Amino acid sequence: MGRLLSAHRAAVLAIVCLQLVQTTAGLMLPTLNAAVIDDGIVAGNTPLILRLGAWMAGIAALQVAAAVAAGYLGAIVAMRIGHQLRSDLFTRVQQFSSQDVGTFGAPSLVTRATNDVIQIQNLALLAFTMLAAAPASFLGGIVLAAHQDLPLSGIVAAVIPLLAAVMVLIVRRLIPLYRQGQELLERISRVLREQIIGANVIRGFVRQDHEIRRFDAANRDLTRNNLASALLVARMNPLIMVVVNLSSVAVVWFGGHRIEAGEMRLGALTAFIAYILQILIAIMMAMYVFTTAPRAAVCAERIQAVLDTEPSIAGPPRGGLPPAPQGSAAAEAAPVAPAAGGTVEFRGVSFAYPGAEAPVLSGISFTAVPGSTTAIVGATGSGKTTLLNLLPRFLDPTAGTITLGGRDIRSLPLAALRERMSLVPQHSYLFSGTVADNLRIGGPAATDAELWDALDTAQAGDFVRRLPGGLDAPVSQGGTNFSGGQRQRLCIARALLRPAPVYLFDDSFSALDYVTDRRLRAALDPLLAAATVLIVAERVSTIERADQILVLEDGRLAARGSHAELMETSRTYREIAASQLVLEESP
Repeated sequence: MGRLLSAHRAAVLAIVCLQLVQTTAGLMLPTLNAAVIDDGIVAGNTPLILRLGAWMAGIAALQVAAAVAAGYLGAIVAMRIGHQLRSDLFTRVQQFSSQDVGTFGAPSLVTRATNDVIQIQNLALLAFTMLAAAPASFLGGIVLAAHQDLPLSGIVAAVIPLLAAVMVLIVRRLIPLYRQGQELLERISRVLREQIIGANVIRGFVRQDHEIRRFDAANRDLTRNNLASALLVARMNPLIMVVVNLSSVAVVWFGGHRIEAGEMRLGALTAFIAYILQILIAIMMAMYVFTTAPRAAVCAERIQAVLDTEPSIAGPPRGGLPPAPQGSAAAEAAPVAPAAGGTVEFRGVSFAYPGAEAPVLSGISFTAVPGSTTAIVGATGSGKTTLLNLLPRFLDPTAGTITLGGRDIRSLPLAALRERMSLVPQHSYLFSGTVADNLRIGGPAATDAELWDALDTAQAGDFVRRLPGGLDAPVSQGGTNFSGGQRQRLCIARALLRPAPVYLFDDSFSALDYVTDRRLRAALDPLLAAATVLIVAERVSTIERADQILVLEDGRLAARGSHAELMETSRTYREIAASQLVLEESP
């Protein structure tokens, strides 16, 4: 927050100056009013009344103008703080690896970037409303009230500690409620997200009643928490009003006796009442800030936790390659020539998730050269996707080293590394917008003709031409208005629009029928002839013409060779191929 305030230092100083003008004007009015009563009305001095009245009108107009200007600037600064916080959070989350995102959870990150930022923004707006006004009114009111009548100021000395005690008690009870409330808000967001995403599963297993009860439980807990905090804040207003009204009664009572005794003037009493009201209003304003501050403080802690989390995967520091993992072959390996070409080499690569009992990958070594296709097959859970995700550094190996063009990939900036790869992920995800918008993620400067060429190569041109609007046809979030096979083909077309020395296909053909699969592979072969291609596949027919096939079993490289070689030497590969060939040949 300090950094954000320093970025708007000039605006904050202007707000302080305007509020000091506003407060000074407000403090002058009761004194002038007292002079009007004592020296004007009581003495029957009409010219003095008119002159002081004109001064009071001018001061009041200045007070209103300063208040409006300060409020306007305060709103601008508060909104900009919210904008910057959301931007910083989004930028940081974009740097996170999938493991980092999983540490916080997607619902939590969404809540922190929306609701938590709004709470801080609201506190900033409230604070700027009284940044200088409340303290100046409080201190100025005490000094001027004591100047009007010192004995009567004892009422102020008794009221302030009472209000401070009320404020401390409320704030101490609010902080744990607000912290629990943010956790409950995350919980209900998580439950709602799961129920929306898994709606078909819930309906398929007829679990609607159970999920309704689960959501209702989360909703009730959040409601109880919000109600408890709201009632606590609501009790503050009656307590304050009781204290304010009793204080006013006491001032009038004791002030009346002092006027009757000739120890105080009537105008001084009216000025004293105005000052004590200003003091109490300043305290009320501060109490609103202090009751809002606990929630914002909890939100600020949660936001700061995200901003302080360094991405587990980052580019190299200035000065060279980061230290290699302990016990890895990379500890002795040094990068050679600058990265050039698309030769990919894995040397003794292993990977284990934090806290896992066993590694997902162990001692993987192979080389993929330009102009060749390397396929990766194996049973579900054998580590195929994990292996592919190590190359663009979505994950980092816990041992071993990976080189691209003879250079350790950890020595390359992440953007430079990933620009040399074109990826079709396992989950074919499309963004909301149009077909053209999604394709141009791969090639921002691509012409319509290039888009159609990529679609035709990916065997997606026919169905896109049938869409209303063609390239301008709408795409819903996640591409849910397309079938799985259509999404896969659109994602392949998107990847083809990004020329790169390395192409990664992560189970990108599984939703295609055999005929479309063959046509697509035939169209891709000449286009990717000079590139290094790595394919994760479940279907043997997709990769039987690959230059080398890696067979993974329990995270280890069980066999390596061509389709013909593996059919003779690898029992695991023969079993996979035999089961699929039977299915492919069946009517």
